[in-house]
Amino acid sequence: MFSVERGQFGPNFVFGTATAAYQIEGGQIDGRGTCIWDTFAATPGNVKNADDGHEADDHYHRWPEDLDLIRDGGFDGYRFSLAWPRIIPEGTGAINQAGLDFYDRLIDGMLERGLKPFATLYHWDLPSPLQDRGGWMNRDIAGWFADYAAVVARNFGDRLHATATINEPWCVAFLSHFLGIHAPGYRDIRAASRAMHHVLFAHGTAIAALRAEGAKNLGIVTNLQKCEPASDSPADLEASTLMDGTFNRWYLDGLYKGKYPADIVARLEPYLPAGFEADMPVVSTPLDWAGINYYSRSLLAYDAATPVFPLKQVAGPLDKNDLGWEIYPKGLTDLLVRVSREYTKLPLYVTENGMSETNDEKRVAYYDMHLKAVLEARAQGADVRGYFAWSLLDNYEWAEGYSSRFGIVHVDYETQKRTPKGSYRAFQGMLHNTK
Repeated sequence: MFSVERGQFGPNFVFGTATAAYQIEGGQIDGRGTCIWDTFAATPGNVKNADDGHEADDHYHRWPEDLDLIRDGGFDGYRFSLAWPRIIPEGTGAINQAGLDFYDRLIDGMLERGLKPFATLYHWDLPSPLQDRGGWMNRDIAGWFADYAAVVARNFGDRLHATATINEPWCVAFLSHFLGIHAPGYRDIRAASRAMHHVLFAHGTAIAALRAEGAKNLGIVTNLQKCEPASDSPADLEASTLMDGTFNRWYLDGLYKGKYPADIVARLEPYLPAGFEADMPVVSTPLDWAGINYYSRSLLAYDAATPVFPLKQVAGPLDKNDLGWEIYPKGLTDLLVRVSREYTKLPLYVTENGMSETNDEKRVAYYDMHLKAVLEARAQGADVRGYFAWSLLDNYEWAEGYSSRFGIVHVDYETQKRTPKGSYRAFQGMLHNTK
């Protein structure tokens, strides 16, 4: 059980759990188009055990059971994503009615169970035909994404409690176009630089499209990482500042200050789209809330052998999850306070926080420490309005395939049986206790 109580967070604080469409839905039927993760996973060497999301957790058919789990756990909200290729199979043009019907059922199911729907428009499943046209490297994606956002708003906007445009733009751009770890798997600085700008430009155009259709309570979800030097040396401090610039400041400065950090622009300028500065008013379109995903910290050392970004991550001394990520709850406090002091006074939501681990007792301790970290951030003045546990279910963990388990509910992938873990029971115990 947790050492914190629900009442410590105040009467209007939203507790939820989160998932993503490609990671849980399966259901690659009924007119759904292909996405970049289908092809990335089909390419040898990209994903552990050549796992793919063809079936995943079969949420497409088992969604009533999954919503019951959320309700019975005492959660207030459910953060989910809509699959772009399920709604518009080619990415643009003809709409798939069966896809709209699925999300109609899902959203109505949330409302029937008293759950607040927190929707994300894009959680990494770009329709393959749009990748054929350049994907996030093509400036035209801003228009494609805005059109998709308008379809979502017209069909579901009146029933959604909140809508985020994009989940983790750093992953969409840098992880996927420079490091090559996620789809589409590029390792190209020009591709990454263009994606880093276009993902935020498309976010801004989507916000305008959503508002034009009457959608309310709009935001974006950035993943942030606490970046610290591996030593006290000036070189390692420089490496830490550089990592913070590419991981955190690029997105926060763009969204909330209307300009990119000068030190990162100086490194990327030869590769950025010409005239990107003119797009910054769109990038920094005012929002209603800000989502923050947090898992760990990075310790950085200077590495002169690496061009453009002369740094490397080094292993830290703290306890780690089974992916090797350090458990560092202070980082969550520090980042929430930093965003609230340096960037925006918008309401903040911890939209993802969780742990890949087979030892669920460690997961319970992880959540307990990070819930305390949220309380500490609030005590320091951060306006944190909600917390979403990642993830409701064990699921398809991208390049880790099914080898990594983040869920508070265990999934047997052979039978699809759901079994609540101790971490689920810990949330259930806290959330049903209204003291």
